Amino acid sequence: MDMNFSDHELERYSRHILLPQVGAIGQARLRGASVLVVGAGGLGAPLLQQLAASGIGRIGIMDDDRVDLSNLQRQVLYGTDDIGAFKVEAAAKRLKALNPLVTASPHPVRATGATLDALVPQYDLVCDGTDNVATRLAVSDACVRHGRSLVSGAVQGFSGQLAVFRPQKGGPCYRCLFPEAAQTEAPNCGMSGVLGAATGVMGSLMAVEVMREVIGLEGTDQTRVSLWDALSGTMESFVLKRDPACQIHHDERVPG
Repeated sequence: MDMNFSDHELERYSRHILLPQVGAIGQARLRGASVLVVGAGGLGAPLLQQLAASGIGRIGIMDDDRVDLSNLQRQVLYGTDDIGAFKVEAAAKRLKALNPLVTASPHPVRATGATLDALVPQYDLVCDGTDNVATRLAVSDACVRHGRSLVSGAVQGFSGQLAVFRPQKGGPCYRCLFPEAAQTEAPNCGMSGVLGAATGVMGSLMAVEVMREVIGLEGTDQTRVSLWDALSGTMESFVLKRDPACQIHHDERVPG
């Protein structure tokens, strides 16, 4: 691990390095990490900002959508001048302006079994900020196939959900949390609405979980699902175990 920092890096990341739980070693781990963010929308936008600002060395951005006017109420990474542009291209440009030390790689493709199989192995860790069940299942299955930790977030209305799945360590997957998910489809924000600031909160919490994983902070040995309610200002959590009936963990091959 490269422990050499330039004067610019020492100043830029000084508030991290001052934290005893992070220090120079933790910052070096962040710099050496690669993270794939699937979905550059309401959750992905604030998540990407925080990852770039924190110094994650290589950030992949996977999304085939373009910026539209209705996005700007919550997707604060973009501006009016980005309308019509691919989100991944606009995001990569903004991240480079925020922190020229990081590499932001745009992947303007839809998340499917095949495209995820091509990209997931190229990164150390995956984040899912998508807004539909089918894609969340595809991302989770790819992480099981390729042994990658998955930071999963979701927001609907005033409610948020956060979990970190570590299938490569014997932990559960998204299907263990929602065994009937393949037969259901929750409404997305375009159907039911979403509080803009709520996506910022959950996207930032996802970034915290990424940093905990990369740095190796205590408490990352179990899967805890957190549920946040913006209306009441409360958060609850519970520990999730692998579902012994989950077929994904019994099959040699996970459907792509």
